[in-house]
Amino acid sequence: MAALLRGSRSLLGRWHSHVVSVQVSRSMASKTQVGFIGLGNMGNPMAKNLIKHGYPVIASDVFPESCKELQELGAQIVDTPADVADKADRIITMLPSSPNVVDVYTGPNGILKKVKKGSLLIDSSTIDPAVSKEMFVAAEKMGAVFMDAPVSGGKSLRGKEFTAEEEVQRKELLSCMGANVVYCGQVGTGQAAKICNNMLLAIGMIGTAETMNLGIRLGLDPKLLAKILNMSSGRCWSSDTYNPVPGVMEGVPSANNYQGGFGTTLMAKDLGLAQNAATNTKTPVLLGSLSHQIYRMMCARGYANKDFSSIFQFLREEESQ
Repeated sequence: MAALLRGSRSLLGRWHSHVVSVQVSRSMASKTQVGFIGLGNMGNPMAKNLIKHGYPVIASDVFPESCKELQELGAQIVDTPADVADKADRIITMLPSSPNVVDVYTGPNGILKKVKKGSLLIDSSTIDPAVSKEMFVAAEKMGAVFMDAPVSGGKSLRGKEFTAEEEVQRKELLSCMGANVVYCGQVGTGQAAKICNNMLLAIGMIGTAETMNLGIRLGLDPKLLAKILNMSSGRCWSSDTYNPVPGVMEGVPSANNYQGGFGTTLMAKDLGLAQNAATNTKTPVLLGSLSHQIYRMMCARGYANKDFSSIFQFLREEESQ
């Protein structure tokens, strides 16, 4: 099964809509342990939300130092994904890439080594949809239920029909970590929705950065230009919520030397997934392909750890060379 979870603060930080699309009982929250694997920049806040909602959390991460903060909040820390599966029958994973997901689920110390029959496995990583399908098949062989649920604010699920109890558990967990849970269809379609969204996001951010840069060079005040764009047909999320020009907005990475937010490396990775999907489906993605090359170039030029909106700074430096 696949779904998209929107409204999570772990990805881009600023979301205006907070529409809860499901209403479920939380009576199980104080009774059932939840496993969480992957406590990086995105996984850590998600695990904290589970603890906040009353779930006992059993966590693991390849970097032990990443577990310290969660342990102080009461989480039980174990050494391997297999140890998590041995203690919890509802497990969430948030991992950097497709190889990481394959290893955590099917590796020597992976979840499937000790998974219990009937366990619910939710993968919130952004990976190749084909890998999600492979993990679904592998989990099904062990009697477990796998669903892909990438955060965009979004999540994904599917593979078979859920029982009533599984459906309650699924919605209960996802609604703790994001305001909007969107059902997408068969396993892998949540990943598809995520990479399509991020391809559009990259294209929109590059377009906004180019537009703002041109306007500034033509003598327009950047705040005035942003105001005009945001009351006109050019308005988009990158212009009105996450503007890439320093000084235009507060509380966004461009106001903090592009620190925090969604890293350029991650955007390049997601665009690579979109490019692979486009190649496999023989889909022309001209702007998506160009965006991929631009963000790869940024990674090579020292922008890898900056927010993806640093494309504006990159363009300004390019024009001065």
